Amino acid sequence: MLPDLTPELTFQTSRSSGPGGQNVNKVASRVEVWFSIENSALLTDEQKALLLEKLAPRLNKDGYLHLASQEDRSQLVNKELVVQKLCEVLEQAMHRPKPRKKTRPSKAAVQKRIEAKKKTGQKKANRRGAGHSPEF
Repeated sequence: MLPDLTPELTFQTSRSSGPGGQNVNKVASRVEVWFSIENSALLTDEQKALLLEKLAPRLNKDGYLHLASQEDRSQLVNKELVVQKLCEVLEQAMHRPKPRKKTRPSKAAVQKRIEAKKKTGQKKANRRGAGHSPEF
């Protein structure tokens, strides 16, 4: 559904606070990705409008969508994870739920429900009448 957006992504790396022991202090394994929806040449105008509307709270003042990953010790794995995360966010925003069709219960279903209610009510009425006189 979405084209490969990799050429339009801007990556930035930094030191991670995640797993890695002493490696954390030396290697920039955290990967951040920046994506500008408005400046994308790969998305149609319709897709851009939909994404801008749905992802408005997640965009910064310059119109960039920003995501980061620091789950793994490897910068390459984190880069793959952040691209996957970005694709999931965009796919979810592009998804349009099917419109709900109004339905009515059939006459048989309504009748069946009413019969069940009457049966239950009769059962309870029988319990009340068993040897107890009403107190007034």
